[in-house]
Amino acid sequence: MLASQRRATILGLVEDSGAVRVSELVEQLGVSDMTVRRDIEQLATEGLVERVHGGALAVGGRSSEEPGFTAKSALMQAQKNSIAMAAAQLVEPGAAIGISAGTTTYEFARAVRTVPDLTVVTNSVPVAQLLHESGAPGQTVVLTGGIRTPSDALVGPVAVAALRMLHVDRLFLGVHGMDARAGLTTPNLVEAETNQALVETARQVCVLADHSKWGTVGLSTIIPLASVDLLVTDPGLGPRAQQALTDAGVEVVLAAPTTARTARNQRSQA
Repeated sequence: MLASQRRATILGLVEDSGAVRVSELVEQLGVSDMTVRRDIEQLATEGLVERVHGGALAVGGRSSEEPGFTAKSALMQAQKNSIAMAAAQLVEPGAAIGISAGTTTYEFARAVRTVPDLTVVTNSVPVAQLLHESGAPGQTVVLTGGIRTPSDALVGPVAVAALRMLHVDRLFLGVHGMDARAGLTTPNLVEAETNQALVETARQVCVLADHSKWGTVGLSTIIPLASVDLLVTDPGLGPRAQQALTDAGVEVVLAAPTTARTARNQRSQA
């Protein structure tokens, strides 16, 4: 296959699914990892895709664009895993926590599924399913009702009404984007309202987001940065972003990267 044909194939896959992983392209195209990365870099130079760690993301920058759960799951996997494991250290047996929808929060749910006597309030269908199937003894999962979004979140007035009656110790919130001016954002207006209701249930708000989320602005603001107590992210977050968060009163935790073996072992226990 010629380079132009490979790049056209890669571009088509990105446009169809929203994101692709380098490992998947290597297998599908039958070329080396280095060749795939060069192709992605060329496509990114031409402005056709966004190059991210481990793959490529569809270009759009549209504030209302909402990638699906599967597409987002393929991106920044090592960072998401390390963030999840670091955040899990904050959860003690018997606690009541909230977990919002999202792929990073899904990895967090995987990390806390062995914590006994945990009560989890969530609007995430995958999180509820994961904990239902492999949660520790004594765990209670409260799943809100609502309308299902492309990111597998349950949103809308039914979800908001349910959340207004609940209270948790700490909310672990996933976001589409973080920005010094716009705060935490999402491309879905209704999801923003539901996430605001989740925030109101919690005594402390902990955001789980990798560094690629910084500078991304969705259509609707969930909360300003000043309303966040703690951000667990990865060391890729730049110093200016860290300073902006600190100035807003946010405690920033940089999660140490996990080894590939650790990540594989954790997934094999799911």
